[in-house]
Amino acid sequence: MSKYFPFSAIVGQEQMKLALILTAIDPKIGGVLVFGDRGTGKSTIIRALAGLLPKKKFIQCCPYNCQDVSNLCFHCKTAKLSKMIERDTPVIDLPLGSTEDRVVGALNLEIALSEGRKVFEPGLLAKANNGYLYVDEVNLLEDHIVDLLLDVAASGENLVERDGMSIRHNSKFVLIGSGNPEEGELRPQLLDRFGLSVKVGSPSKIPERVEVVKRRDDFEQDPDAFLKKWRRKDLAIRKKILAARNNLTNVKLDDKILSKCAELCISIGSDGLRGELTLLRTLRAFTAYKDKIDAELSDIKEIAVHTLSHRLRRDPLDESSSEMRVERKINELLNG
Repeated sequence: MSKYFPFSAIVGQEQMKLALILTAIDPKIGGVLVFGDRGTGKSTIIRALAGLLPKKKFIQCCPYNCQDVSNLCFHCKTAKLSKMIERDTPVIDLPLGSTEDRVVGALNLEIALSEGRKVFEPGLLAKANNGYLYVDEVNLLEDHIVDLLLDVAASGENLVERDGMSIRHNSKFVLIGSGNPEEGELRPQLLDRFGLSVKVGSPSKIPERVEVVKRRDDFEQDPDAFLKKWRRKDLAIRKKILAARNNLTNVKLDDKILSKCAELCISIGSDGLRGELTLLRTLRAFTAYKDKIDAELSDIKEIAVHTLSHRLRRDPLDESSSEMRVERKINELLNG
């Protein structure tokens, strides 16, 4: 089994770690997009999330990750599966060169040729159901794969009709994407599907860079000892995530908070209402993570940039980054 670098041992990149934690608390936030230079730890942090996530209960032997015995997939019904087991939350990689068959699933050719039976082979979208789907270099994905992801992300279902088969199964996942902005932009339709966006960079201080190298070297020299050393801190973060999940429904968002969120989204020119909804969900998760029940205006300042900066319309007269434009609006509206 692969040994991933411990989440708590990662030096810096606090905003990215917070964004991932918030989506773990409330998957309805809609996933995380991480852009930054090569070698800034994007993939390391995202894969470290796999060891941090709380375990979930699934139907045993179900290839579609069913969790609800009252809403079983066709496979569970046919095989009469109902026994629940607890296992890790799935974090599935979608490689850049993946074919459509690999992503959505297809006819199992080996069984078809040897036994003459039509058997559906589940794809990556089935494996990612009720978990995470991670796409590295997401901005380089082929258009037809992007279209597939958009359809499934919008409906929560994967429909495959080919080779005389018609298969439909749930595919509800948190989409995590990373990439280097210098290698290409992301299609606006897919960009809008990410709840949060974070930009990361290399550490600029020598002590930080030295610590990064030392920890990575320690991990490579003796992974087991390194994992054991950081296990307690990872478990502490997991405990906070579980506590925040239980606290979500207790968080109060009064009309003043809602009005400020709407005013902020209008002032930056955010299209549609997805910006407000994502901002509210993120604010609720952030408040719960801080073990509070009353959201405050100061909390909006800490999360608004990551929920809104990728939703801005381009302004040809303003050369500042989208993050700076959002920060300016936040200061104007919330400091007054």
